[in-house]
Amino acid sequence: MTVADHPFAAFVKTNWLFVLGLIAIVVPSMISVARFSWGTDAGAHSPIVLATGLWLVAQRWYLMHDIRKPAPLWAVVPLFVGLLLLYYLSSVTQIVEINGYMMYGLLLIGLLSFVGWKAVLAISFPLFYLLFALPPPESLVSLLTQPLKIWISQAAVSVLYIFGYPIAGSGVMIQVGQYQLLVAAACSGLNSLITLSAISMFYIYMRHRMDWGYTALMMCAVIPVAIFANLVRVLILILLTYHAGEASAQGFFHDFAGLTLFVTALLTIMALDYFAQPLWQRFQKRKSA
Repeated sequence: MTVADHPFAAFVKTNWLFVLGLIAIVVPSMISVARFSWGTDAGAHSPIVLATGLWLVAQRWYLMHDIRKPAPLWAVVPLFVGLLLLYYLSSVTQIVEINGYMMYGLLLIGLLSFVGWKAVLAISFPLFYLLFALPPPESLVSLLTQPLKIWISQAAVSVLYIFGYPIAGSGVMIQVGQYQLLVAAACSGLNSLITLSAISMFYIYMRHRMDWGYTALMMCAVIPVAIFANLVRVLILILLTYHAGEASAQGFFHDFAGLTLFVTALLTIMALDYFAQPLWQRFQKRKSA
């Protein structure tokens, strides 16, 4: 099949005016998102998610071919007009997070108006996956980050205290030897939780595309795995600070600890998948027997 014969290319060719209108909405919003988020810890994964998500949409587009049924205008127009108004207000106030989600909502409503609910549900995973390319609201980040920072700090202090290190902590402040450390938001778990959730979703979907129950089970494991990986990162940084000095725990070694976080998390997810899949298959066989 050539590019010109692909169902997605055929859709663009047939509905070119609609596609141009969506591009006029999407491009300014994604430029704002890129400037605001992609250079931060919370948004570094977004370009990868955007590229792989669009690839998934194009790959799964054929699923909608035989079940397309445009939604009635009376159900679509009020939603589209309401979201368009909110999109305009968020653009004027320059609230990037809300603007991004309103833009995404307009895309979904526009797609729904052409292909209908059944067709949208057929590619529901790629559409949901693309949400991870948008930055979460800062208020939500602050709300969820603080408890994780405190818990990870206390856990790290407890672990190293057992091994005889001169360490104590209060909240997110950690005193180890003559050094004092602050567990920052980047080490709190939320940023990596979002990134690891996106990467894990892609990995699990590509391996177990048709087994939604198993996919949901594995996704539940992402949260404790991400928190565990962040605890490992904080422990590494504390040990580097204590044994090699505060300067050595910054810069390259800080980034290396971040890389260790993702390697630890991904290897843990793959290991869980390796051991859980046979158990899940046995459970399904017993259930169907």
